[in-house]
Amino acid sequence: MADLYTQIQDEIAKYPDRRSAILPALRHAQEHYGWLSPEALETVADGLELSPAHCLSVASFYDMFFLQPVGDHVVEVCTNLSCALVGSDIVLRAFEEELGVVAPGTTADGKVTLRRVECLGGCGWGPVVSVDEEYQEHFKTEDIAPLISELRATPRPSESHA
Repeated sequence: MADLYTQIQDEIAKYPDRRSAILPALRHAQEHYGWLSPEALETVADGLELSPAHCLSVASFYDMFFLQPVGDHVVEVCTNLSCALVGSDIVLRAFEEELGVVAPGTTADGKVTLRRVECLGGCGWGPVVSVDEEYQEHFKTEDIAPLISELRATPRPSESHA
């Protein structure tokens, strides 16, 4: 795997303006560090010739970027209006109870991070829950316990959060 700086330079080459590469550069940094740590933001800023503050301002706008360390698995519950109308608040509370954390939070064993997100774009299939970037639609509270058991028994995905 190419080093992060090289990956960022490869992304820049795809765009007429180097600033346009900020989202893929942030994504590479998150994959490299597991989250967008100050060091990760500094590397992106250096590669794009931007300030770390500018990189943080962009990253903080999007739910897909982690500004705090996350667990081995990331569970995100959509809380936008479409999902809320079909019970996402009940699903989120049930996850919090099952995991013993309040969103955003990570279990004491570091296995699962629970996050609420504004929109996952599955408005017709709510409630939508994303598990390690894989959508589960029409999610019900009875789906939680088996999912958590599976996540606790499964190692960290190799392509994400590494």
